[in-house]
Amino acid sequence: MKIHVKERSIMAEAVIGIGIDIIEVIRLRKLIEKWGDSFSCWVFTKKELSSVHAKVNKYQHLAGIFAVKEAIFKATGGSGIGFKDMEIFNDKTDKPYCKFRNNKAQNITINVSISYVKNYVIANAIATKKTRLSQSIQ
Repeated sequence: MKIHVKERSIMAEAVIGIGIDIIEVIRLRKLIEKWGDSFSCWVFTKKELSSVHAKVNKYQHLAGIFAVKEAIFKATGGSGIGFKDMEIFNDKTDKPYCKFRNNKAQNITINVSISYVKNYVIANAIATKKTRLSQSIQ
């Protein structure tokens, strides 16, 4: 009797890391006021800065973007990603999302969440990567 073994592969999303960050809004505001454009241009992209320009709680939103980026660093283990290699925006339903720039983290998907209270912002990130799972079929 012969047994034929075939291999079937299934694509799945595997969690590669989880990150969280909390920041005091006034702390970020003081950094921006002290260092000005040199700090803002190091951390935020032009699109991010323009997206919060007209907002009432500008510093709270910038703190949210900063916290998300820090959470992403933790979730990905750094992976050679810099502050400006990612952009944080909100979709039509106001859900935050991360868009990578400069061909960074091409195979990584990031899910993020941000919560605000008056003086604090907290963000988390879950990094996943497509993985091929193999299964033998007899």
